[in-house]
Amino acid sequence: MSRIGKQPITIPAKVAVTIDGSKVLVKGPKGELSRTLSNNVIVSQQGEILQVTRRDDTRVSRQMHGLSRTLVANMVQGVSQGFQRRLEIQGVGYRAQVQGRNLVLNIGYSHQVQIVPPDGVQFAVENNTNVIVSGYDKEIVGNMAAKIRAVRPPEPYKGKGIRYAGEVVRRKAGKTGKGGKK
Repeated sequence: MSRIGKQPITIPAKVAVTIDGSKVLVKGPKGELSRTLSNNVIVSQQGEILQVTRRDDTRVSRQMHGLSRTLVANMVQGVSQGFQRRLEIQGVGYRAQVQGRNLVLNIGYSHQVQIVPPDGVQFAVENNTNVIVSGYDKEIVGNMAAKIRAVRPPEPYKGKGIRYAGEVVRRKAGKTGKGGKK
């Protein structure tokens, strides 16, 4: 039995869950999410608790059990609390700012990089170097944070670039002075 899959999901107040066969619809104060799950799992609701069970013991059913439970739990958490990803910008003169809904990055290129958020995602900037990506869909928030990081990933020699908060960048030694061919 899947350790993750057998855990129940508690539905908080102000969140409504509708189950229609393999389709799960979750509505809450932050937004509305729906997902069609695999036919190998069954989602059932008893009061304020959701339970994900598998139809049989085949390999695919066992694989989908924990995944489906995690996806539904993320939907419930997203519409009730939301998700955040924090990014740090390091480098002399590197900074970020929000213009309207868009994020504008000055990160050493000859031009500013402007990032337009999809629906349900908001940007916030603290101290010109800390970017907060927030929203109610964990997948979209994570993808948006990855796209921002990919604009200027941290380099290993000086550590300049955009990194996730708490990310450790392994540093390399630079060139040595003497030696080599004559």
